[in-house]
Amino acid sequence: MAAQKGKDILLKIGDGAQTESFTSVAGLRARTLSLNAKSVDATDSDSAGRWRELLAGAGVRSVAVSGSGVFRDSAADALVRDAFFAQDARNWQLIIPDFGTLKGPFLIASLDYAGDHEGEVTFALSLASAGPVSFTAS
Repeated sequence: MAAQKGKDILLKIGDGAQTESFTSVAGLRARTLSLNAKSVDATDSDSAGRWRELLAGAGVRSVAVSGSGVFRDSAADALVRDAFFAQDARNWQLIIPDFGTLKGPFLIASLDYAGDHEGEVTFALSLASAGPVSFTAS
């Protein structure tokens, strides 16, 4: 994968409809994606040389997404705000050009608003996966 611009990463929220459509949330200025897989230690007194053994496929996988920026418009702000207050596990997409797309249910773990006297209102949000997340390579 060649070097690419961070601004090309796109975050979208689903509308929850039967035939779901996704809306771009914001002009994100900073974003982070963490893929996690907690392991299960299966080491016992019979483990060869007392080396740690991990139980394949038994761990818990999760995805965490965080970002900050400026909402595209009041409709995008309302979608995110409504999802936060309802604590609905809404479907989200994280599109990373030349890498792939992650899609699945996420809860908004935190939503912060800030603003400077002579600047725009900004937000920061953290998403926590709340079910199976699929990955489709570009």
